[in-house]
Amino acid sequence: QTVEHGFPHQPSALGYSPFLHLMAIGTRSGAIKLYGAPGVEFMGLHEENNTVMQIHFIPDQCQLVTLLDDNSLHLWSLKQHSGASELREEHRFTLKGPPGSPPSATQVTAVLPHSSREVLYLGTESGNIFVVELPSFRVLEDRTITSEAVLHWVPEDYCNRRSCELVEALREHPKNPDQILIGYSRGLIVLWDLQNNKVTHHFLGSQQLENLYWQRDGSKFISCHYDGSYTQWPVSSDNRHPEPLENFVPYGPFPCKAISKIYWQTTKNGLPYIIFQGGMPRASYGDRHSISVVHGSQQTAFDFTSRVIDFFIIFSSEPTAEFDDPSAMVVLAEEELVVIDLKTAGWPAVHPPYLASLHCSAITCSHHVSNIPLKLWERIISAGSKQNIHYSNMPWPIDGGTNIAPDPPQRDLLLTGHEDGTVRFWDASGVCLHLLYKLSTVRVFLTDADPNDNMNTLGEDEWPPLRKVGTFDPYSDDPRLGIQKIYLCKYSGYLAVAGTAGQVLVMELNDEDAEHVVDHAEADLLQDQEGYRWKGHEKLKTRDGPVRFEAGFQPFVLVQCQPPAVVTSLALHSEWKLVAFGTSHGFGLFDHQQKRLVFVKCTLHPSDQLALEGPLSRVKSLKKSLRQSFRRIRRSRVSSRKRRGGSGNASEVQEANAKFDQDTLQEMELAPVQRKIEARSAEDSFTGFVRTLYFADTFLRDSSRHCPSLWAGTNGGTVYAFCLRVPPAERRMDEPVRAEQAKEIQLMHRAPVVGILVLDGRSNPLPEPLEVAHDLSKSPDMQGSHQLLVVSEEQFKVFTLPKVSSKLKLKLTALEGCRVRKVTVANFGSCKTDDYSENDLTVLTNLGDIQIISLPFLKLQIRYPCIRKEDVSGIASCVFTKYGQGFYLISPSEFERFSLSTKWLVEPRCIVDIPEVTSNNHVHNKSGMENAIRKS
Repeated sequence: QTVEHGFPHQPSALGYSPFLHLMAIGTRSGAIKLYGAPGVEFMGLHEENNTVMQIHFIPDQCQLVTLLDDNSLHLWSLKQHSGASELREEHRFTLKGPPGSPPSATQVTAVLPHSSREVLYLGTESGNIFVVELPSFRVLEDRTITSEAVLHWVPEDYCNRRSCELVEALREHPKNPDQILIGYSRGLIVLWDLQNNKVTHHFLGSQQLENLYWQRDGSKFISCHYDGSYTQWPVSSDNRHPEPLENFVPYGPFPCKAISKIYWQTTKNGLPYIIFQGGMPRASYGDRHSISVVHGSQQTAFDFTSRVIDFFIIFSSEPTAEFDDPSAMVVLAEEELVVIDLKTAGWPAVHPPYLASLHCSAITCSHHVSNIPLKLWERIISAGSKQNIHYSNMPWPIDGGTNIAPDPPQRDLLLTGHEDGTVRFWDASGVCLHLLYKLSTVRVFLTDADPNDNMNTLGEDEWPPLRKVGTFDPYSDDPRLGIQKIYLCKYSGYLAVAGTAGQVLVMELNDEDAEHVVDHAEADLLQDQEGYRWKGHEKLKTRDGPVRFEAGFQPFVLVQCQPPAVVTSLALHSEWKLVAFGTSHGFGLFDHQQKRLVFVKCTLHPSDQLALEGPLSRVKSLKKSLRQSFRRIRRSRVSSRKRRGGSGNASEVQEANAKFDQDTLQEMELAPVQRKIEARSAEDSFTGFVRTLYFADTFLRDSSRHCPSLWAGTNGGTVYAFCLRVPPAERRMDEPVRAEQAKEIQLMHRAPVVGILVLDGRSNPLPEPLEVAHDLSKSPDMQGSHQLLVVSEEQFKVFTLPKVSSKLKLKLTALEGCRVRKVTVANFGSCKTDDYSENDLTVLTNLGDIQIISLPFLKLQIRYPCIRKEDVSGIASCVFTKYGQGFYLISPSEFERFSLSTKWLVEPRCIVDIPEVTSNNHVHNKSGMENAIRKS
């Protein structure tokens, strides 16, 4: 496993180092991830798997501290090893109180890493502030700031038992490291002198405190409060108890939500940026997740699509700089990362190069295409750039570290199909999974939502001035729009996508916007058979007349399967201009050049009633499952009685039954490795479900003439082969494509067929359509005899062609309970020499194992555990690449990438160099790492 792509699942904390230009994200499962310039990524995992509550970088160091929800603190360091930086956990520590004290006495609520880089200040629920030494985490008890010591300096009329409970915020004075600002939740704020252990200023707030922020010169600070207000306080040497300069409720006068965090940023033109989270009117906007930016007369409340976890502002961190001059706002929401450019008029969003919100609509399928030709790549990028005109051109502002990984050797695409009818094209060549282009199929259909509706249109006097930002939108207009299968031909630019309601769209790439009519064709897979009635959803309604499409992939034909069941398999042959599709009722072949249906084949068995229920109907009953189970048991007992000569009396029958049960148990318990393949009844449901479709130019009728063919495999273990007659190019539009069924193979054990492959005379898999024409593959060997490989869930079987006689087989179910879930051919190249490579089968099983099996002799080469067998959705989402890599979803928003090949490896390799530091109280040229090592 090499790298995780996408957005961390359930993020819980955010940190930023202006010194290193690195961002850190913590999650509820205890993961911590660091990001810098594109390609600079680090990941760590706390052993406890507890929620990360806070992340704080140590000033001017390659170190950070995390606080977990079990109250433990962890020190992490970036260390160089073998020429690259690595993230390592150095120490862990839990603050302990005196014997008999309640847990709240040491429950950490606020963490302040001091600029001296020697200590951490830890504010607690009890109001006490503990000081711990770095990196040893030794508690310096003589320096503890107790609530009693603070109250000693506060006027008696303000003092009460609860005024110093719970430290809400700790902030170091920006100009004087010997002073820290302490904010208590009840509203009391004090400036504490670390040298003389006393309060120099106290600020008596009347509202519950949420957070504090110093202005750059240290002359003022801002406090924000639970009632939706913020207050500006002066700090001067002649007034120890100042009154507030200003108290402001930005969205009053009605009750407002808390302002949980605030920034006050100074600029050269004199107008500050005031940026705060929350503060919206409770009654009307209490459910909004907002951050407001105010700059002079400009004010925008950015409305996020999910809960805001935290945010930070990127501004000038040079100690000598006079102004903050903020450049960007980085917001971590629960489902995505949003960056706002504060330099450009209108404050547009910045397109992120990583941390993509893969699940902005739920992923329903994936498709990987390796080694994309440059021309197609550039056309896809061009189409995508036209969609990104609303984004800022600002360079990515989080740019710490250096990516030292080699450039990707080829251009790879990962296509994801989504529940809302979109297909997203991702650059999967390197460490950063970057969105290139988004295709929507919605325009072809009539849905409840009008695509011209604009959520962001606001009247001039609209208040609060909300503006929607972010791409996360989990709600689909219609679940029937969901994409189920994708097939892209990288040579011709043809794309086929198929959906939940039996829709199959064939598209081609157009560099310009266009308006045209999409041709329609219907494929009746039941072929008017009597006694069948579809009980599932209806087909999608299509738009009449011309439809306007933006530049990119544009549909030119729609094939609608009837009944409109989920499309379960799809194949495209761009040289023959044919597309094949299958559902739970049968399969069909469509000529997309002549826009004509070639044939349909119904695969429905008379007992396949469940295939007529549809995926969105829950009619399958427990009774039916139980009834089928009991029938199987009864059948097996009857057959055992017959084998033993069933003409005996009742006691003999009983004895035979008992012995059969005992034998069965022994077989299960004593010899799991020898488990037999279970023969399935033709009455099992969904036997007609088409699992795989495959085009091949091979010998089907006799060994002297090869012809185009289409192969289909079903859930009931049946393989159908059709001979195709495709007219030559000069008569292609004049003569129809003809098809004739040539073979039908029934596997004895009736296990679902998950893969079909034809091997040429040299036992190599047949090349992809147009691959030979583009000189990227040798022509297949048509002199020697071809072989057919059929992969079922339970075994691999090689047949000779054209006779289809069994030649070789490998039973996978020798391993207890193991079934094939995914299979593909991968090319494994040697990392030592370019002269050697081999084709093998890459197999994923329901146990989450990956097996490499040789071709054509079907020898198991190696077996790797990869995905937890309990992770059913991870196994279902797995997609292999042509060169021995793969992707699977570890959460709704993240792909785990893995490699089975030593040659094709994509993983982060980066280095974080430590800049020379001139801080306000230290000057050093040593690296932070060296300092940390020397101290420890």
